[in-house]
Amino acid sequence: MSKKNKTTSPFVYSTNPEAMITPIEEQAETLLPAEQPLRVILETKHRAGKTVTIVYGFQGALLEMELLGKALKNHCGTGGSVKDGEIIIQGDHRQKVFQYLKQKGYQKTKL
Repeated sequence: MSKKNKTTSPFVYSTNPEAMITPIEEQAETLLPAEQPLRVILETKHRAGKTVTIVYGFQGALLEMELLGKALKNHCGTGGSVKDGEIIIQGDHRQKVFQYLKQKGYQKTKL
């Protein structure tokens, strides 16, 4: 059997119009930077001893969080990722991240 026609649907074939699964995309409303309750922490757990700076508490759309993560990675000059509602920056960059967030208007930021 060929893998070309694989689908993610659990149904092989159905004539029932109610059986169609349609993904529901909810766009969370992004708060203003001054209203974001962001926290910046340092963590080494479950990372083979590597240190990472984590920014969590962002409330809003995933796209906005990814843009903020990209800007933070560029500002710190290092790698990182955005997943599970957290922005992960490789290395100990707490002060740089904190200063960048304050500069961009994130007033409720805590170390």
